[in-house]
Amino acid sequence: MQVRGPLMIEHRLIERLVDRINRELKQIETRNRTDPVLIDMFVDFIKTYADWTHHGKEENIYFKKLFEKSMGNEDNRVMNELIEEHKFGRKITNELVDANIRYLNGDLSALIEISAKLHTLAEFYPRHIEKEDKIFFPAAQKYFSEAEELAMLDSFWDFDQKMIHEKYESIARDIENR
Repeated sequence: MQVRGPLMIEHRLIERLVDRINRELKQIETRNRTDPVLIDMFVDFIKTYADWTHHGKEENIYFKKLFEKSMGNEDNRVMNELIEEHKFGRKITNELVDANIRYLNGDLSALIEISAKLHTLAEFYPRHIEKEDKIFFPAAQKYFSEAEELAMLDSFWDFDQKMIHEKYESIARDIENR
């Protein structure tokens, strides 16, 4: 399997979440309300799966290995754009968290911001995924030997094995600090 394979498989799951976000946006427009628990579920998925798990593998393994290569200017530019896009996704997700907390605390005007942040995420992820799947991953393929790809796949596996423990270690720290 090529190293981009698991990353592209993860993209398909992220796309499923985007579909559900789009359905919720239609419901918000119809009902003029949302389910804060569902918004929390979106946030948990985005933070844990899309960012920690998926972007974590990209940034801490895949991109890190690419930084060691002599990449062409265009490939380097696109990779740096992708890293900035990851930061943008984190920022919007954190803003969604803040809006949802305000909504939970009775600030009904926060629904407008929740809707706006969900729209932004629903537009962001498909474009970001398409850039990776159709432009960056195929271009970056030439920089790795088969042995390097196999080593990265092993690193992906190790990374995924640690994720659940890291997540709940973080949750335990948060609980202890309350």
